[in-house]
Amino acid sequence: MNYWLVKSEPFKYSWEQFVKDGKTMWDGVRNYAARNNLRAMAKGDQVFFYHSNEGLEIVGIAEVAKTAYQDPTTDDTNWVVVDLKPLKALPKPVGLAELKQDPAFENMDLIRLGRLSVGSVKPAEYKKILKMAGL
Repeated sequence: MNYWLVKSEPFKYSWEQFVKDGKTMWDGVRNYAARNNLRAMAKGDQVFFYHSNEGLEIVGIAEVAKTAYQDPTTDDTNWVVVDLKPLKALPKPVGLAELKQDPAFENMDLIRLGRLSVGSVKPAEYKKILKMAGL
């Protein structure tokens, strides 16, 4: 299993809306590195859901429900989507400031590549974030 992080501005698509929807197609990615991460996702992979711009924190865990397929919002075959389903909210959201203070996260995509909307998460990072979140 691999681990990932996706970012969403809560005023556009919040964790709460995601939970209400029960599943979503993760579309609109127009960055090649983020697209490559979408293509690398496997069904069952775990995905942190991060609120960007407002909150700046990891708020929940999702799962890849369907692997990469053509983004139906564009005719350009370079772009793909995945389907995600929510698993659980974090008991304690983990903030960006908290992650930046810990040297264990200095090489995390979220820290190094701050504008990347879909990033990888190493297994050790995933486990430590779960612990920080109270899981």
